[in-house]
Amino acid sequence: MAYLSGVPIIILKEGTERKQGKDAQKNNIAAAKAVAETVRTTLGPKGMDKMLVDSLGDVTITNDGATILDTIDVEHPAAKMLVEVAKTQDDKVGDGTTTSVIITGELLNLAQELMEQSVHPTIIFRGYRKALLQSKEILQELATSIDINDKETLIKLAGTSMNSKLISGVLNHFADIAVKAVSQIKEERGASIVIDLDQIQIIKKEGKSLLDTKMINGIIVDKEIVHSMMPKFVKNAKIALISSSLEVEKTEFDAEIKIQTPDQINKFLEEESKMLKNRVLKLKNVGANVVFCQKGVDDKAQNFLARDNIITIRRVKRSDMEKLAKATKARIINNLFEITPNDLGNAGKVEEKKIGDDNMIFVSECVDPKAVSILIRAGINHVVDEAERILHDALSVVKAAIEVPYILPGGGASEIELAKRLKTYARSIGGRQQLAIEIYANALEIIPKTLVENAGYNPVDLLVELRSKHESKDGTSYGINISTGKPDNMMDLGVIEPLSVLIQAIQSATEVASMILKIDDVIAASGLSKGGME
Repeated sequence: MAYLSGVPIIILKEGTERKQGKDAQKNNIAAAKAVAETVRTTLGPKGMDKMLVDSLGDVTITNDGATILDTIDVEHPAAKMLVEVAKTQDDKVGDGTTTSVIITGELLNLAQELMEQSVHPTIIFRGYRKALLQSKEILQELATSIDINDKETLIKLAGTSMNSKLISGVLNHFADIAVKAVSQIKEERGASIVIDLDQIQIIKKEGKSLLDTKMINGIIVDKEIVHSMMPKFVKNAKIALISSSLEVEKTEFDAEIKIQTPDQINKFLEEESKMLKNRVLKLKNVGANVVFCQKGVDDKAQNFLARDNIITIRRVKRSDMEKLAKATKARIINNLFEITPNDLGNAGKVEEKKIGDDNMIFVSECVDPKAVSILIRAGINHVVDEAERILHDALSVVKAAIEVPYILPGGGASEIELAKRLKTYARSIGGRQQLAIEIYANALEIIPKTLVENAGYNPVDLLVELRSKHESKDGTSYGINISTGKPDNMMDLGVIEPLSVLIQAIQSATEVASMILKIDDVIAASGLSKGGME
């Protein structure tokens, strides 16, 4: 409400809630800190899990930050911004979601302390921006280049990202699968390497153990062979991919056929059979012995195909057809009569297998496939789902390391070294912005501190030891050894992470923290419940 010559002027609708100045800032920071605290206990190999129950009663047990924030129903607008941080991190690099959210929460927490000392948010924002730019330069200096074909290093990277207790016994097995899968689908396009993780198909089935999880050099199609008389197995498969149907097509307009005698009915049916037989004959003549059809297959066509021992699978998803094309080097054909032998794909074998309660088609032993499948097995559904999330992190980390082939030591080593150098940099800036850069450096130390706390050790003692190690000439790679509770060389232990993951994490955290700090007025429409503002 505003006033003109003592007369009130109503600007906002009745019921609209508004918070201004320090109240708005405190509310936003408190909401963001609450979200950060929610995921903080999940960080690291000794992190705890969260049990999430949705409105339908479905239970999810995970320690994956992106999954937790995506599942919980966040109402406060500032808290939603932290959920977006996690989504952005997950979309860009696939890992480091928990790290980015924790750093955001700490940047806001320490900024609030400065604001209480009458430091303006704009000064803090500028200091954060300078600290971010300097951090990128420092991390680039600290990073070590790697050979993208060095399988051992890539396995270490994948293993570091899969820090869940759930798969600790099969960590190397999963890491090996992740490296093989990403290395198989990478494509060189000029000077750059392109990796599309959508070309890695993940199939989940309950039963057996995590050790039975395996990668297929080809594609698994969750369908059955259409006819019982067709072979269930074929070697040296010649595969046709057809996007049209193997049925007698209906006309696009209504038509009336006058039949007056039984002979005419027979002729009509014979003509239908002849049309279907010609299509099957075309497939046989080009040498196809396996057919994947995106649409339906007529019963008569099934009989003809079975007679010629051609395995046929119908109503295959478009996405699976595209993956099959990538894996077998087949072309997806729309007009069956235009198919040639060159349009067929190749696979070492195609077979129908029973996995759990379902029959599935395995197209395997493809030569240099650019699409592969991973079949995840585990005893119960919760473990299968968590294994998929863990594998997603590993695939994303390997992808990030291949696309930007630089690594950093993990275990909080990079954050401690970065904090140390930023404090030195802050002294060269001076003024109030120096204070902002110093608290930025302190905020980064929340990562090693959290790792230590989640492992059950004393964070004060260990951080002092870590800082002492980093003061020495060769101490830049020292982080927390979770097993011993002592500082250790992370590069020697094989605890490493891609450069791009940490850079994206601090960039996302800085941008969102700065955005929240600059908000001094929150106007909520009357339709928003008060709980979202408090």
